[in-house]
Amino acid sequence: MSTLAAERETVTAAEKQPSRPLVNVRDVSIRFGKLQVLERMCLSIREGEFVSLLGPSGCGKSTLLKAIGGLIPVSEGTIDLGDAALRLGLMFQKPLLLPWRTTLSNVLLPLELGRKEAIPAKGHERALRMLELVQLKEFADAYPHQLSGGMQQRAALARTLMQDPDVLLLDEPFGALDELTRELLNEELIAIWTSGATRLKTIIMVTHSIPEAVMMSDRVFILAPRPARLVDTIEVSIPHPRQREGHDVTQFIKRARRLVRGVI
Repeated sequence: MSTLAAERETVTAAEKQPSRPLVNVRDVSIRFGKLQVLERMCLSIREGEFVSLLGPSGCGKSTLLKAIGGLIPVSEGTIDLGDAALRLGLMFQKPLLLPWRTTLSNVLLPLELGRKEAIPAKGHERALRMLELVQLKEFADAYPHQLSGGMQQRAALARTLMQDPDVLLLDEPFGALDELTRELLNEELIAIWTSGATRLKTIIMVTHSIPEAVMMSDRVFILAPRPARLVDTIEVSIPHPRQREGHDVTQFIKRARRLVRGVI
């Protein structure tokens, strides 16, 4: 378990109680030409919760996530954010680090975009804090080819956190990693979210993994095959950190598997 996770041995429901809605998806349909990807999708995501979008490959999970992030327009319906000033951060499955830049300069990239003047010293200090948060500070001067896959994803997460998002949108960010590294980074992500070290309030994650969805999430939204629509929601009322072998977690995983099999 990481240092952050050790400092926060248990996150109770009272400590991380979801409150006001931050993202409201109302009757959203998305079409690409004649291809219907989403059909009258309705769901609400609250401040202070971690939710997963779970469903079969190609059902439209990533499309919904990108629509929430404003990258894809909706054909019908609306996606409303609870606050016009809400900051969104988006992280993809591939780290997309620039190979000619060091880890630190990759993390600094969001501050450089649109700027004409030099980044102030406090920007560099913040970037180093983000690298420390993802346990990568000692590799600040390394280049992407010198980092493992997991370390590259840590760097990508630090870069996303540099935007100081309220809502983090994750499109299978650890899906290409080996299982052990994936579990470790999932633990680190939960620890960062619950630590209070950032302004991060809510996380929305796309995943194909039923155990990952249950281990990470307060709620799991189960989507039907394309065109995607919400068919069920699982409330996971287990405090963090969760043990994969625990009886309660196992029961939630079994329930989720039954629901997913029922819609495939």
